[in-house]
Amino acid sequence: MIKINFVEDGVWNFNPEKVAKTIAKVISKKEKIKGIHYISVIMVDGNEIHRLNKEYRNIDSETDVISFACIDDLENVKVKHGYPVELGDIFISTKHVINQADAYNHSVLREFAFLVAHGIYHLLGYDHMNEEDEKIMFAKQEEVLTKLKITRGQNE
Repeated sequence: MIKINFVEDGVWNFNPEKVAKTIAKVISKKEKIKGIHYISVIMVDGNEIHRLNKEYRNIDSETDVISFACIDDLENVKVKHGYPVELGDIFISTKHVINQADAYNHSVLREFAFLVAHGIYHLLGYDHMNEEDEKIMFAKQEEVLTKLKITRGQNE
């Protein structure tokens, strides 16, 4: 079971903490995650996501989401000896949630949910550095969002 610690920056017409927790619950079940795993989801502004991207990825621009994993490989995601596991932190740019929802012509809820799922899958060891890995990761994200009926093109 993945548990979410949520730090909010923004005003939403939905409960982002509840959405993040629901996504984590669905992913936990889908990926058969046993025991307690913690993730922090932190909403930040454009300046902060830019700073994080520059400092930790050496990329001098803003991005929509950055995940910082505490565990480097998927095999170690399993709880050992009953102790909780800190999977890592997900930083999401409030500005990008809003702008990308508009650009993709879907709801802010859909964009937020996509970025949360994306961040969680990164913390579980998935990536999109090549085409094959990207297909796998994005298919998993879409399965979760479809199960929750948070679909593309869905506008508020």
